[in-house]
Amino acid sequence: MNKKIVLLLLLLTTKVFGEWPHENISQAVFAKSVEDRAPIEIVTGADDSLGKIYFFTNIRNLTGDTITHRWIYKDKVKAEISFDIKGKRWRIWSSKNLWHTWTGQWTVEVVNQHNQVLLTKTFEFGNKK
Repeated sequence: MNKKIVLLLLLLTTKVFGEWPHENISQAVFAKSVEDRAPIEIVTGADDSLGKIYFFTNIRNLTGDTITHRWIYKDKVKAEISFDIKGKRWRIWSSKNLWHTWTGQWTVEVVNQHNQVLLTKTFEFGNKK
């Protein structure tokens, strides 16, 4: 009986961690705002009336590391915002003001202090329909 419980717990744990976008990132999303260290109104795209977008990342088990959000538009780095990770679970976010003419795909790379890309997420910023 105990073997079945252990196996069930192992499967459940594997499923939960398997849904993380990266082994050290439990959540990485674009949002319209961040309040109380949580993303509000998660989005994957928006029309050009959105003036500002946030990128929220929930970092796990990287205490002492430096993580950077690298914002890229049309193959050009538009911003790099770095964070010192000071705890086992550390929630970080950066934001970008978007001009209505900067339509198209935006990418944020989550990069460690060794310049290794841990995760890449994209956001579609388009014209009003």
